[in-house]
Amino acid sequence: MWDEQKLLEVVRKHLPPTAEICREDDWARRVCVRLEDVDGDGMQEIVGTYHLEGNTYIMGLKVDESGWQLVANLIGSHRYPHDFHRGGAPYYWYYLAEAQLKANMPQQAVKSIESGWRLKEAGPSRESWLELLQQVRIELVRQTVNLFPASVKTDRGTKWGYINDKGQLVIDPRYDYADDFQENGLAIVTLLDKNGLIDKDNKYVIVPKYDTITRFSQDRAAVVDAAGFHVINDKGEILTDKPYSFIGMYQEGRALFSQVDPQGTSHYGYLDREGKEVIPATYQSGTDFHEGRAVVQARPNEFILIGRNGERLHTFSYANVGQSGDGLLAFQETENGPYGYVDENGNVVIPPRYLTAQPFEKGRAIVNAAKDFAENNQYGLIDKKGTFLIPGEYNDIHSLKENRVAVGKARDPQRPYLGSKFAIADTDGKIFTDFLYNEVMEYQDGKASANDDRHTFFINRGGQIDRFFPMLEGSGTLTQENDLVKALINQRVSYYTRTGNPVWRQNTVIPLTDQYRVREELFNPNKDYIVYYPRVEGMANKDAQNKINDRLKDMSQVKPIPANEQLDYSYSGDFSVEFFRKQLLEMLLVGYNFPFGAAHGMPTQTYAHIDLVKGRMYQLKDLFKPNSNYVKVLSEIVGNLIKNDPQYSYVFPGSYKGIKPDQPFYVKQDALYLYFAPYEIGPYAAGFPTFRIPFAQIMDIIDTEGDFWQSFH
Repeated sequence: MWDEQKLLEVVRKHLPPTAEICREDDWARRVCVRLEDVDGDGMQEIVGTYHLEGNTYIMGLKVDESGWQLVANLIGSHRYPHDFHRGGAPYYWYYLAEAQLKANMPQQAVKSIESGWRLKEAGPSRESWLELLQQVRIELVRQTVNLFPASVKTDRGTKWGYINDKGQLVIDPRYDYADDFQENGLAIVTLLDKNGLIDKDNKYVIVPKYDTITRFSQDRAAVVDAAGFHVINDKGEILTDKPYSFIGMYQEGRALFSQVDPQGTSHYGYLDREGKEVIPATYQSGTDFHEGRAVVQARPNEFILIGRNGERLHTFSYANVGQSGDGLLAFQETENGPYGYVDENGNVVIPPRYLTAQPFEKGRAIVNAAKDFAENNQYGLIDKKGTFLIPGEYNDIHSLKENRVAVGKARDPQRPYLGSKFAIADTDGKIFTDFLYNEVMEYQDGKASANDDRHTFFINRGGQIDRFFPMLEGSGTLTQENDLVKALINQRVSYYTRTGNPVWRQNTVIPLTDQYRVREELFNPNKDYIVYYPRVEGMANKDAQNKINDRLKDMSQVKPIPANEQLDYSYSGDFSVEFFRKQLLEMLLVGYNFPFGAAHGMPTQTYAHIDLVKGRMYQLKDLFKPNSNYVKVLSEIVGNLIKNDPQYSYVFPGSYKGIKPDQPFYVKQDALYLYFAPYEIGPYAAGFPTFRIPFAQIMDIIDTEGDFWQSFH
């Protein structure tokens, strides 16, 4: 007869030196070790779980002639200590399959699912098995594709293609942007400002023709064209029978949609996976479905909890009601009043007392206990009784999944809008680290990407740096992509092996000809200030080359910036070669200044027009004959476009007064383009209003014998 002590003696012989046996979170604190015939061979095996360096492991021991042998040892779910004694062998197979999936062993996970599914004992629900099987299938597809987006700087701008896990370009860089391959084996690509879908063989499922394609969710995606939103399947077929003004992502077989009536009012309803209106558009607003529930607003002070077919489950007479989570909903009794929580029957569970309140998840919710927005944030974590597990005193708290949160203290308590330094805590309130990190992403498979002032790395569930993965210089994020680590650091995508060896990095030299090239330089004096700027090489006149490069640095905002001071804004800058013909090099210099605490930042763009032979930069006036009155001619052309072309209907009435003599511009082979800054003549959302003027339309004023024209003709 085996008792707990004997089982522990056997298990401890196979544990790593610093590992601790898990104990269940109940009053008895039972150890998570048991005897179970998990493989159905009539012989009992020992199954156990243990903690090591912030991770939870599942292990299996099987006896043979020489004694107990370790046959399974994998990083698994943090749920093991909670669920360990709730069932028999099916749970073992379920958690083993889950652990095998986390360890990139999907084929083995399929076999474990098959083993557990066959057993007749009580175990995980059918839905849980099917959900896990779907995750395994997704991983199988992902490993089959094994292609990763990679960028190359060229004399036609930055182009994107795909590499394999050896860093070899498998799909040539021809796209203006390329997204990751998704679970269905498709990837979104951008070409000439239009989006399409390709498969792993670089064959179009959808040629680039849509303004937007969203990521797939439940085998469905939304596409946007001039008519509006549509739903497509993974074959690129449109399922909806009319366009909509909005379609959200599918959740639990439903997608929120809206349509606008002749008075301009939006009405919301829900589509099923076939693109049919399963819940008509009769509501003023709606949430995504979660746990089979959604919240819709019928009219002011009337919110309704509905089921998947639109059935009314409860009506709430409040100013605002949020999404259901764990059976509770955040609500406001009055507009601009504090938030509390009600249950799905309308009973007040936590009275209104919070400035903001997020949905509950696994018995926890993030709230802000400040009295008003003029007061410093007081974020905390509460349970379903309203008890603070993490006190309401922090500048930020973010959910990281896997029972972890990032807890943030203000960098400068007098200026909390400058952001936070984060510590890692669990959802019971135990804080594992000091306030070390600038950013922390959500946990996945027991690790999360994080960065500090100097490096980017993975941390484990204890908040410690995971030394089994690369630590890279710079600020950004890491994700594990099969056997590679994808790094988006300092606004550049690169790939590494798990041991930190580089597999792919974007080139830093752009060849133009055998003689000329552009070299990328990095200026990063402060964690919140980063600029990539160009340096031209190969010009015969070195003095002119040096002057041009000095000018490019100035135009790129390379200037004295304090290294160790906290700026009250962030700035990023970059460049691309947009046009190169004959001896004219045209480069686009872009920037984005974001004041911390602002609703959005301000983008800038400037073109440099460089004659590589004559060693000069051209201005707009250099394109035209002397005394041609080009300002008047071009102003009239732009004015007529604004007046007669519907695409410029967004221009503010009366805002256009003509162009300036030094109006921002760029050229292509057959046309001149004039543009304006955001807000100058149109709304922020319009970006840089741009007007194309074919050269054929203005040939009579162009100085065709001048240096500018001759530089690219």
